[in-house]
Amino acid sequence: MKNPLDYIQEYPHRTKQILGITNDQFRDLLAQAEKHHNELQAEIELKKIRINQKGGGLRPKLKITEEVCLCLFYLRQMPTFEVLGLQFGISKTEANDTFHYWLGIFREILPEESS
Repeated sequence: MKNPLDYIQEYPHRTKQILGITNDQFRDLLAQAEKHHNELQAEIELKKIRINQKGGGLRPKLKITEEVCLCLFYLRQMPTFEVLGLQFGISKTEANDTFHYWLGIFREILPEESS
């Protein structure tokens, strides 16, 4: 199964059909989300009491770009987390955790919808 991010990188004009936003909007959102993510991680790092040396532990399976794409893909297509995990090469639990993490960031960086 082809990763949706690979597909939209190959065919950027199809981004709106896959994610619900244009490729330019995706890139802008990605930059904002990554900046906010880095700020959150720096804040967490300051409060953390380290036992192990920094850099230890498991490496993330997905890049930030893939994680943001996963969240947007879920919001647009609404697959089960099992299918979402299969498409991105991770477990359904990790897909669920990744989605909810980035959804929280999107709620902070995106303006509220006015009715």
